[in-house]
Amino acid sequence: MMGLKLGTRGSPLALAQARKVASAIESAQRWPDGYVEIIAIKTTGDQVQDRPLAEIGGKALWTKELDRALLAGEVDFCVHSMKDVESVRPKDIHIAAVRPRGDARDRIIGAESIDSLKKGAVVGTSSPRRAAQLLRMRPDLKIVPLRGNVETRLKKIEDGEVDATLLAAAGLKRLDINTGTAIPTEILLPAPGQAVIAIECRTNNTMTQSVLSSINNQITYDCVMAERAFTRALGGTCASPVAAFCVLEDGDLRMRGQLFSEDGADMVEGRTVFDCGDHKPPEALARELLDKAPESIRRLFAAQ
Repeated sequence: MMGLKLGTRGSPLALAQARKVASAIESAQRWPDGYVEIIAIKTTGDQVQDRPLAEIGGKALWTKELDRALLAGEVDFCVHSMKDVESVRPKDIHIAAVRPRGDARDRIIGAESIDSLKKGAVVGTSSPRRAAQLLRMRPDLKIVPLRGNVETRLKKIEDGEVDATLLAAAGLKRLDINTGTAIPTEILLPAPGQAVIAIECRTNNTMTQSVLSSINNQITYDCVMAERAFTRALGGTCASPVAAFCVLEDGDLRMRGQLFSEDGADMVEGRTVFDCGDHKPPEALARELLDKAPESIRRLFAAQ
């Protein structure tokens, strides 16, 4: 078999994740180093940095160029951050594997904690979830859009353009950046799929699928697929402030979900316990939350 071609975004974090996946595959298959070739593909999301994602096409900005290269056979599989992968995928593309979940928490950078931010502090984030969560706890904060790769965002704090930001702990760790304070998931529930590396290939490419399955982490896969079933049932987009986190405990999956209004003033949350592979309870939780949500939240979801 010829070496495999791995498609990825070209950001430092995406490349770090791609290298982790390539070396895991080479090790599992006893292939020599470099047998998996990493091909960086420029995405619109990387090129357009001055506007929120929701304004310019949503999460597909990270995936559509990679999808095109995958379906055209230019690459054999693609590596993504799971939280950037839309919850509805083309039927020709299959999520073949995920790596073990990293630290799912958010880290605050620029302050010791959310409470310690000065009154009226300017916090940079382009995540509707993080913005709503911050404003729910601290309505006095001023939220401004902040995009760009991790290094760009950290520089904006150094330069005093914003007082603080929130970044995924897992992404910082993968870049060997040790900064900020982790916030417990009880306080800030993460985005669905946060801290998970997803690996996709063509649905009809069974040979690549079997190679990728050798590095799949089944517990993470079950948890993240439940989170995605929840998001899908909501009809959420990247403009919808939604948080969901699923863990395996005592043989059951346990999931907590939250929906917010954009300004964080309104929030509904719920929990459910279910068996691995059963997506009906997460879907039911999504419907239950929408049913009890005020209009300020319901209008942000397509499944209303």
